Amino acid sequence: MVSDELLEILRCPHCVQEREGMLVLMKDTWLVCQEEADYCGRKYPILDDIPVMLIDEGDKWISVAEEDLPVPPPER
Repeated sequence: MVSDELLEILRCPHCVQEREGMLVLMKDTWLVCQEEADYCGRKYPILDDIPVMLIDEGDKWISVAEEDLPVPPPER
């Protein structure tokens, strides 16, 4: 599980270039970009308690609805 302290500093690597890039923890195994006005919707899996914060990984899940995210996330 991602600690609250880590969650406070993690940002969406795609959005943080232009805006805040806030992430929300979903299902204890996913970080979802929830930028307030215009979020990108990228979803980053957490594997073995380590967030996979690669834009390419977030791109794979961008069209998957939050309720359809697999738990646990598939291994890469």
